[in-house]
Amino acid sequence: MQQKPHVLFLLAVVSAALAAGAGCDKLRARDKLNKGVNAYKNAQFDVAIEDFKEAKDLDPTLTNAQLYLATAYASQYIPGAPSQDNIRNGEQAVAEFKNILDGDPNNLAAIDGIGSILYNMGGSPFDASKLEESKTYHEKHIQIKPDDPEPYYWVGVIDWSLAFRANKDMRDAFNRTAKKPIKESDPMPPALAKQFGDKYGSVIDDGISSLQTAMTKKSEYDDAMAYLNLLYRQKADMEATADARNTDLQQADDLVERVKAIKQKKANLTPSS
Repeated sequence: MQQKPHVLFLLAVVSAALAAGAGCDKLRARDKLNKGVNAYKNAQFDVAIEDFKEAKDLDPTLTNAQLYLATAYASQYIPGAPSQDNIRNGEQAVAEFKNILDGDPNNLAAIDGIGSILYNMGGSPFDASKLEESKTYHEKHIQIKPDDPEPYYWVGVIDWSLAFRANKDMRDAFNRTAKKPIKESDPMPPALAKQFGDKYGSVIDDGISSLQTAMTKKSEYDDAMAYLNLLYRQKADMEATADARNTDLQQADDLVERVKAIKQKKANLTPSS
């Protein structure tokens, strides 16, 4: 059955109105986004968050509004602060980044953002599960763009954090019952060294490999060298012989000297005021 001309006309008018409304919403969304960016730059984070929320509601396809909203929440998060508002900021940042990834699984800005905020949330108070989850996002970045040095660096940093905390906890537990407590700089007793190696040897090896990869992809990557030095010191604590331990410590010391040389070179290249 054919539709009457006036019905077709009404349908056309409604369709045009809807399209115009959608177009207006997109323009308003971009206006709100711009206002939010200005507020964000002026450290008016509460105002910025509301603007980004409105922009996101007006145009759910506006990814930049989602990214800025997640970043604004993350910027307000203070590692270690116990208040519920602070914890909520971290959780909302994670949720917004994950919303972006639901629609765009390869969005590197969201992947890096969630990796960063989870690292901050897992560092203080220490939460190994959050650090391990953070690591998975840096590994996702590597899968998508393997030539970038930074995600390898962050995998190494997280592996060191996990190993360092475990080392400290194991030493503390040993000292609570030992007749002769060990200092932080002392080698672990053989049984404890084996226990540490069994549990965290693969983590330390993964971190060392990741930092070495970062250094091959970015010349004079002194931050990566600094953490590689720290990981070699963790590796030394799981060695079964004094020679193997000394080799690890020598590699760590060599890296310290390389970092010093790079920082001195950078200082010499910096124009004096």
